Amino acid sequence: MSNQIDFYFDIISPFSFIAHKKIQKIIQNKKVLFNYKPILLGGLHKLAEIDAPAFNKYKIKILQSDCELVSEKNDISFNWNSKFPINSLYMMRGYLYVEENLKKLYLDAFFNAYWRDNIDLSNEIEITKILKILNIDNKKFFEGISNQLIKDQLKELTAEAFKKELFGAPTFVANNKIFWGQDRLDYAVDEVSSN
Repeated sequence: MSNQIDFYFDIISPFSFIAHKKIQKIIQNKKVLFNYKPILLGGLHKLAEIDAPAFNKYKIKILQSDCELVSEKNDISFNWNSKFPINSLYMMRGYLYVEENLKKLYLDAFFNAYWRDNIDLSNEIEITKILKILNIDNKKFFEGISNQLIKDQLKELTAEAFKKELFGAPTFVANNKIFWGQDRLDYAVDEVSSN
């Protein structure tokens, strides 16, 4: 048994954003470790042969209102991004590229930009602005995320999620048990807290 929870996420996922915010509150009060596992949600959906809710006009409407409701109930500042969905490939590779001590700052900056501040992160100029705030060299960043090792790492993590029979984000894995969705985060925490 372990006090660790694997957190599979993608910046493009609004519920991953909400889960990340909830995790920040949890780690202040509980002795739980979260292993952040970046995946490419579009790639996972392709492997699992499922259509994303983002491309269904009925589902997207409920998805948006649900995110707004959950955010409000959890006192999380949230604004539906008018450019949803976008390709999160650069951002997810970027999370793998940046140094360990920058990962939380990086994730906070990009999550907030997209899901709080309505920034169009499909625009490289906007990505560059965030990198500047984080003191990350723009040229090195784009070279780094083009490195084959980084590309392969993101593919491997996405494939790992699929092999575990995950199909969406966020998903938590605790003691080899799967907890899908931000609303199952507390159950995952209970799973490792009872050890």
